[in-house]
Amino acid sequence: MILQNLIDIFLHLDKNLALFIQSYGTFTYVLLFIIIFCETGLVITPFLPGDSLIFAAGALAASGMMNIVFLWIILSIAAILGDSLNYFIGSMIGPKVFHEKSRFLRKEYLDKTQKFYEKYGGKTIIFARFIPIVRTFAPFVAGIGKMKYKKFAVYNIIGGILWVTLFLLAGYFFGGLSFVKNNFSLVIIAIILISILPAIIEYLRCKYKERCFTKNFLNKL
Repeated sequence: MILQNLIDIFLHLDKNLALFIQSYGTFTYVLLFIIIFCETGLVITPFLPGDSLIFAAGALAASGMMNIVFLWIILSIAAILGDSLNYFIGSMIGPKVFHEKSRFLRKEYLDKTQKFYEKYGGKTIIFARFIPIVRTFAPFVAGIGKMKYKKFAVYNIIGGILWVTLFLLAGYFFGGLSFVKNNFSLVIIAIILISILPAIIEYLRCKYKERCFTKNFLNKL
């Protein structure tokens, strides 16, 4: 029942967010700040909506229910501060909090993010912004790897601003279209699928390489 309610909230973010605005007014900005901050700043909350929430907020801003400039400022700050917190958590706690039996801190998430980090280096902080789960763990891994904070901060600021700007403006300019309004749930699903597509492609590519390596190795025996 709880899972069903969460799915309903995520798929109808536009309506639920509009109702929240009507009930609580400007406190909505605080709620959005907290959600984005937690999604990017706490390794135990990678399930929170990031892309879709920012898109929905942009759509409501287009209808006049929220201020687009104020949204851009507070969400950018939330994204940057969230990653900064995650970095420091990673630098202090490290990989010892990850183990196979953990319900939330799955070691496989850490391993996947480390591979992504090894491939793209510091730019991972920027690229990861657009990939759910990896987005949450990338700054954590940067902290574990003792990446210099000044270097991390540059990528963090660029990535955070790009991420918020892209999805906020996408919602602002496209959220008001009749097709999007009438099929908002499908749009949210599409955003999620597009966001995780790079991770799926990378996973399949790695699996293919592993299979080819195994096959070639066996042929040589």
